[in-house]
Amino acid sequence: MTERTIKVDYVPRVEGEGSLQVKVRDGAVEDVRLRIFEPPRFFEAFLRGRKYDEAPDITARICGICPVAYQMSACHALEKSLGITVDGGLRELRRLLYSGEWIESHTLHMYLLHAPDFLGQPDAIALAREHPAEVKRGLELKRVGNRILQVLGGREIHPINVRMGGFYRVPTLEEVSELRPQVEKALLLAEESVRFFAQLSFPDLTEDYEFVSLVHPKEYPMNEGEVVSSEGLRLPAERFEEAFEEVQVPYSNAYHVVRKGRGSYLTGPLARYALNHDRLSPRALDLAREVGLGKVERNPYRSILVRSLEVVHACEESLAILERYRPPPKAWVEPAHSPLPGTYAAITEAPRGMLYHRYRVNAGGFLDEARIIAPTTQNQKRIEDDVRHVVGRSLDLDDPHLADACERAIRNHDPCISCATHFLDLTVERQ
Repeated sequence: MTERTIKVDYVPRVEGEGSLQVKVRDGAVEDVRLRIFEPPRFFEAFLRGRKYDEAPDITARICGICPVAYQMSACHALEKSLGITVDGGLRELRRLLYSGEWIESHTLHMYLLHAPDFLGQPDAIALAREHPAEVKRGLELKRVGNRILQVLGGREIHPINVRMGGFYRVPTLEEVSELRPQVEKALLLAEESVRFFAQLSFPDLTEDYEFVSLVHPKEYPMNEGEVVSSEGLRLPAERFEEAFEEVQVPYSNAYHVVRKGRGSYLTGPLARYALNHDRLSPRALDLAREVGLGKVERNPYRSILVRSLEVVHACEESLAILERYRPPPKAWVEPAHSPLPGTYAAITEAPRGMLYHRYRVNAGGFLDEARIIAPTTQNQKRIEDDVRHVVGRSLDLDDPHLADACERAIRNHDPCISCATHFLDLTVERQ
């Protein structure tokens, strides 16, 4: 009997802190544990007893990379208690804000965290020395995403201009005029990014994912839609917990979220693309055909290419919104009534996938309960499955190279470990 244990004590180039332990016995993978040891952050507890309209600002602090996602999921859920429907120009501004977050978050991952895996570099600093033009392109793209957050959200990190029903203030025509040429340039940079990433060398791999994302009848999903899976599930966001459940594992500070009766699934860019391909913007669709992407992509290593297409989509949609922008008469929609007691839920599409919020509101408008399920929590079990497959195919590698292969498999999914706590340190046991 032979046993081999591979340990990665700290996984680099992911957002947060985690480790990985893999145990191999007699040439077969016996156990894979992605251990998220970043301390629990207790945001759900912080929210209990707070006024309903504090939720967007509190939840925005969960993540410095995707705060808009948390604000939007909170707003969409709790606006139902107020009888608020946000449409017209204010709805478009929300999509513009969310697009800015997609641009800056995707670009950060693609160029600074993920690209080094494909270009033989240990980190972004080394990558910048060897590929300065490419890193500069990525930084310029991210800067435009950040600028959208500044104009719409008041600042780049943890925006302060979002409120129930809309915004505290809307941008002026002068601000929009200043932003448009920046987004026009960003669109060109995003198209160059797609062509650049399409030239990378990808492992030949297909995974049998169950994709789950929002699906909207008319647009690529960000703020609204039904929950749809590639295996036939379709239900409104409010019924998410009927089909999905959180499972506590003893080795991690993050839950696993699984389909009831089925197991792991994947949310995020690959899922959105597979379930909403025909709703991409025209230039993103053209580029998908140009670089040879079909309507469904099951190679996790090519997720960097799908992310780059989503950046093109976000830039193109942002530009269209800016071109037809006229300041709304008021920056927010007034509530139809005081918050009604009850339970309210919503899902929006964070850069990494579906972000579920559920709140129980009491008669005084205070929160009795909050539940937040982040995309990385939903993907954690599926990431472990991917690592298991990588190890099974790569047992001939020595421990350092096998650890590297495991890290790459994890980074394919851009895990945000800080969001997932309620990544990587690798341990491999070979027996």
